[in-house]
Amino acid sequence: MIEYIGIVVCFVVAGGITGAMVLLASTLGRKRPSAVKLEPFECGMTPFSLPGGKLAIKFYLTAILFILFDVELVFLYPWAVVYRKLGMLGLVEMGVFLGILMVGFVYAWDNGALEWQ
Repeated sequence: MIEYIGIVVCFVVAGGITGAMVLLASTLGRKRPSAVKLEPFECGMTPFSLPGGKLAIKFYLTAILFILFDVELVFLYPWAVVYRKLGMLGLVEMGVFLGILMVGFVYAWDNGALEWQ
């Protein structure tokens, strides 16, 4: 447990510095709003319309599925590194993990979450 103290201290210091900078910027920074500053910014160009309308849920669903399967596959690397030490039990555990992952993939595929229309 003692080896994790350095990591905890690093996170606390980073969080403290970040919080202090945000607090100082919000309290000491200039606040001079103008009509130009309050306009939506569109890549340096004058916006031709205000953002409006609804964004299709497919964008969010695709992003969530990408993050889900991408993060899940990150667990394969540490398992592959220590595979020889884990033996047959590690292989069975990873098989169960990949089985659950495949059930989720088949469920998403069956519901049409991977089809772009």
